[in-house]
Amino acid sequence: MEYLIGVILTVAVAAFAAAIGFDRERAFYPTVLIVIASYYALFAVMGASTGTLIIESIVAGVFVLLAVLGFEGNYWLVVAALVGHGVFDFAHHFFIDNPGVPQSWPGFCLASEVHQFSTVRPRCSDSESSKPFKGLPSKACLQASQCATASMTTCSG
Repeated sequence: MEYLIGVILTVAVAAFAAAIGFDRERAFYPTVLIVIASYYALFAVMGASTGTLIIESIVAGVFVLLAVLGFEGNYWLVVAALVGHGVFDFAHHFFIDNPGVPQSWPGFCLASEVHQFSTVRPRCSDSESSKPFKGLPSKACLQASQCATASMTTCSG
């Protein structure tokens, strides 16, 4: 059931973000990744485990670093980190004993992140001052009306 709920909630959030236009901003998915990475630290606090909080904070720091590097450079790092966090959710309990993690969380989060990976479609920015998505279509090769439907291919022009 947690898998179904994870997908349904993620579809709802993704649809809302697309309707409002949040997902057109380069910072949207890196921010999502940072928030997702912080949950295990929250669970460590809920489980009253200082040692686990330190470990979870270090792991979250790795995902925050990937979010920043992906935002500043190759956006595919963000996509890979989202998938990596989904895998991490599935295997987390083998490596870190965090008493605050709800039993249904790994399945919920894995389903959510797999769906996010399948829908992350960085788009061209409408703002000339925004940093272009490296390795993705730029304004030089796409008309503004095509940005919303641009595929994840590299522009040679």
